[in-house]
Amino acid sequence: MSSDKPTVLIVGAGLGGLMLGALLEKANIPYAIFERTSVVKPLGSALMIGAAIIPIMEQLGCVEEFLALGKATPEVTVGKVGRGALYTVSTRPQVEYTGYYNYIVARPFFYDMMLRQVPKDKLHFSKRVLTVSQEQERVTIQTSDNCVYEGDILVGADGAYSAVRKRMYEALKQEGRLPKSDQEELPFKSTCLVGQTQPVDFADFPEFNKEQVAFYNTMAADQPFTWVIFATAQSTIAWMVIHHLDKESSKAAEEQRFRESENSQWGSHAAKEMCDETRDFPLPIGTKKMTMGDLYDLTPPDMISKVMLEEKVFQTWYSGRIGLLGDACHKLNPSGAQGAVSAMHDAIALANLIYALPPRPHASDIEKMFSEYQSERFVHVTESFNNSKAISKVMERGMVGAIALFIRTHFPSWLMKIMIRRQILNRPQAGFLETIPLKGSIPAIVSPSTEKAKAVYEQRTATPI
Repeated sequence: MSSDKPTVLIVGAGLGGLMLGALLEKANIPYAIFERTSVVKPLGSALMIGAAIIPIMEQLGCVEEFLALGKATPEVTVGKVGRGALYTVSTRPQVEYTGYYNYIVARPFFYDMMLRQVPKDKLHFSKRVLTVSQEQERVTIQTSDNCVYEGDILVGADGAYSAVRKRMYEALKQEGRLPKSDQEELPFKSTCLVGQTQPVDFADFPEFNKEQVAFYNTMAADQPFTWVIFATAQSTIAWMVIHHLDKESSKAAEEQRFRESENSQWGSHAAKEMCDETRDFPLPIGTKKMTMGDLYDLTPPDMISKVMLEEKVFQTWYSGRIGLLGDACHKLNPSGAQGAVSAMHDAIALANLIYALPPRPHASDIEKMFSEYQSERFVHVTESFNNSKAISKVMERGMVGAIALFIRTHFPSWLMKIMIRRQILNRPQAGFLETIPLKGSIPAIVSPSTEKAKAVYEQRTATPI
């Protein structure tokens, strides 16, 4: 608190929180990360990371490590049981436009790499936040072990069911300043089984035994399920099985339903039930007839999880000295592969704007900073949310899904290139670190937060005449 620079408290050691911490470390801004669990288990099987994030990896100095962890993925093949492959989406235009491939990287390996970017003394585990309060000069959190921490800025990067958001919203609701939509439950229309096998012999999967590999999306013929498989550089197969529900639900509704039935929906029992239900789903590749059950048998039980796929963009991202990041303020359908990317983009924008704050910033400076942050990110997040929702429509059942699939199957390649061009424009960098030169033929759009941080950096490092 004695520094001219603001002290930042980050709640949540997920990818967004770690990215913010890594960038603040580079900027020499004091911070601490608080995580409620004793160890983070990265849910999900793998991530697709490309031009939107690789430049920041170059700035952080970990791009070579990242590339060694990933496997280049030039295309996506979508098929349906009984009909074979329906269409293929090539990401090669993206390479031309940006100079970068998309890479499939196992989520645990990527998480561990990001964890190494933050000094251990800045990470505090088993710190569940109980209370949040803010005054004119500080923000304070109290954790479950009766510790109290003070700072200038609090960032809630603690997931879809954020404790920071809950406390912030309680205060805003009491003041009559919380929009009605932000008081509603997080909705979901699908659940998902995710996992990753132990290392396997790709001789049985020649499609994966290459330097660059596709990933495969298969829809059931007459059941509300879709399953996806992709290879990692560690010779594992990452997979997910999505169950498309016939009506929207919420966590609260599910918890109530299963309390009444004396069952637990989201424990290991629920994951095993879904595994049993989907074991016979056929794999679209391999030298012999194999099913999802074969992959389940190759997957350690602690690497299998059943999760809800919530979808919502909240309207309120900040209040005073408190701001939200990632799933805490926007939860995207994974069909668009933008959830983790959006969280890390939030972190880049926030790091830039925190860096650009004046020395010893007042509460009004911090609230203005958060306002600029939401203004910049809300447009991009909403576009990613809508894109992800549109992609998920192709996998739905019923008339809507059939129409969406027909349109996508007959989509002209020239129109797809236009869509890819739009999707690759947002490639932000940290304005206070050395700029990574342009690669590819399409320049990135100007990021206001990057430009602001760059201007402040140049001002602070200018040699006096």
